[in-house]
Amino acid sequence: MVKLDKIYTKAGDTGKTRLSTGEPVDKWHPRVRAYGTVDEVNAALGVAALYASADMLDAIRRIQNDLFDLGADLATPDTGKDLGWDPLRIVASQTERLEAEIDAMIEKLEPLDSFILPGGTHLAAQCHVARTLCRRAERETAELAASNGETVSAEALAYINRLSDWLFVAGRVANENGRDDVKWVPGANR
Repeated sequence: MVKLDKIYTKAGDTGKTRLSTGEPVDKWHPRVRAYGTVDEVNAALGVAALYASADMLDAIRRIQNDLFDLGADLATPDTGKDLGWDPLRIVASQTERLEAEIDAMIEKLEPLDSFILPGGTHLAAQCHVARTLCRRAERETAELAASNGETVSAEALAYINRLSDWLFVAGRVANENGRDDVKWVPGANR
């Protein structure tokens, strides 16, 4: 259980932070960038929650909790050493839940015949903001995984990839099940 009895420690005043293992790293370390961007996705979902129906709100809150799990996963490198505790990791069932929800939402939608412009309702627009942040988190997580000496679980990568898909589909659902999507018109302003 996390206990926060002091918000500021001044430990980061020199541009350093600590991973959950206690290892000091620069605040611009690829691992810190990855879980920092996951936190941005979570904050964007906090705004989306302001506009969500009850069902969508439940899903958003669950995903926000999953994003804390993902942040904890990314903040704990797998060094192969005994940490004295079991690190929190993303598991397949979290990704599978996203897939099931995507499949259920897609049943309500007409197939796309064009790319769509991000926007529409408040909820749809905020889902698209969260989606673009999620894609950045995915790129940073994949870059971290490819970095020499770094490890990222396959499930963490799968989860963040699937979440961006979920956010795209949720944005369409928020636009009256896609009826209010604004389609891209190639070359419209030439």
